[in-house]
Amino acid sequence: METTAFQLNPRTADFVKSKTIKKLFIGGQFVEAASGKTFPTYNPANGEILAYVSEGDQEDINRAVAAARDAFEDGPWTRMQPQERARLIYTLADLIERDADVFAEIETLDNGKPIREAKHADVPLTIEHFRYYAGWATKISGDVIPVNVPNMHNYVRREPIGVVGQIIPWNFPLMMAAWKLGAALATGCTVVLKPAEQTPLSALYLAKLIQEAGFPPGVVNIIPGFGETAGKALATHPDVDKVAFTGSTEVGKLIMGYAADNLKRVSLELGGKSPNIVFPDADFTRAVPGAMQAIFFNQGQVCSAGSRLYIHKSVYDNALSDMVSYADKKVRQGHGLDPKTTMGPLVTGEQLNRVTSYIEKGIEQGAKVATGGSRADGDLANGYFVRPTVFYDVQDDMAIAQEEIFGPVVAAMPFDDIDDVIKRANLSTYGLAAGVWTQSMNTAFNVAHKLKAGSVWINCYNMFDAASPFGGYKQSGIGREMGEYALENYTQIKSIWLNYN
Repeated sequence: METTAFQLNPRTADFVKSKTIKKLFIGGQFVEAASGKTFPTYNPANGEILAYVSEGDQEDINRAVAAARDAFEDGPWTRMQPQERARLIYTLADLIERDADVFAEIETLDNGKPIREAKHADVPLTIEHFRYYAGWATKISGDVIPVNVPNMHNYVRREPIGVVGQIIPWNFPLMMAAWKLGAALATGCTVVLKPAEQTPLSALYLAKLIQEAGFPPGVVNIIPGFGETAGKALATHPDVDKVAFTGSTEVGKLIMGYAADNLKRVSLELGGKSPNIVFPDADFTRAVPGAMQAIFFNQGQVCSAGSRLYIHKSVYDNALSDMVSYADKKVRQGHGLDPKTTMGPLVTGEQLNRVTSYIEKGIEQGAKVATGGSRADGDLANGYFVRPTVFYDVQDDMAIAQEEIFGPVVAAMPFDDIDDVIKRANLSTYGLAAGVWTQSMNTAFNVAHKLKAGSVWINCYNMFDAASPFGGYKQSGIGREMGEYALENYTQIKSIWLNYN
């Protein structure tokens, strides 16, 4: 279905025009890339070009870092009282709320996600996030240490780390920008943000509102570009004090290597292969829909997706039948702007090929497809759609049970013993999230405490709040997003001694 079939907010229609070039945001102004290069961004539902975007590169990163450094060292930003920074962040949240429909439509067009998810999850959580961290701006404090040294007074300051490079993914473009910017701005850092090249538009619209809110020039700079050029230039830049990255574990390892040259601080929120465990006493009216939402939400393009589904063998067959029925009857694929759509396309043709190759690998290794297992056809053939897929007869060592697919593909596996399923659940290089479905609180807490994962959801899945930390164990990352814990990423500790003798 063509985009023109849907009525867009006039501001969305004006912003998303194929003949317009979206510019970089450096030093409070929209500017062309130094090279003059541009790249197209596409609507994954039909392959249409939405707009052309200036392609940031090494020189543009240099300009943006210089602007951020000037703003941090010499501009008004660090001289502002905390309540002034808070006021600006609150103002930005209000402007996002004013343009909520525009952001939802931009996210849906550029990413493909259903408009109902963009309107009721991505945008509201973004607004909440900025307001939460606006509140923290006035509450970042140090401490007085009762040292055991005569005639000495010792106190500790928590200071902003400085210029921060932030690299965000394409699966939740606006929300990931908020997750990165909120804590950084509250602590007084300045930022160079690189959005994913697949989905740059919501970050660039956000730049318009940052400008409108009155943030001093250079506090936030937004440079679209490719990972191997702009992303690498940002991660290796000697005048960047800290890098925050959300994306794949493979790229996260590269980021760590880049940061080693000048030992800049790094926080990483990386991949996952999250186990979701259903016990026989679970409320299946909640567990089956919950498990399906855990993998099919955002087309499965979620780092915490419950892609390994362990179901007790006594209820395995019935649960598998219910899962197939859910996928076949409850999931409605279509253009994200259609309010009836519950699953949109994958973000790019590259991602489509990745997901379908994993489906083929699963079949080759002996797993069986209960439903789905192919690219969607018919009216959806021009978009990047994969049918919601449920595998059974899956072994723990198969690729579909070990590797992150990042698509609507779940591996359903039976278990018998509680200790065995905990061991199997932890048998992964990842440790981002997990789910537990049971009506026994003893079972729930016992399992939750033993799972090696940064988040464990009991009788629910993919629950997030700005106040609650999110991040991973093992190769799922370093550090935490959200909550008071994220402030650690953007501050450093200074100990000051005074001899009052």
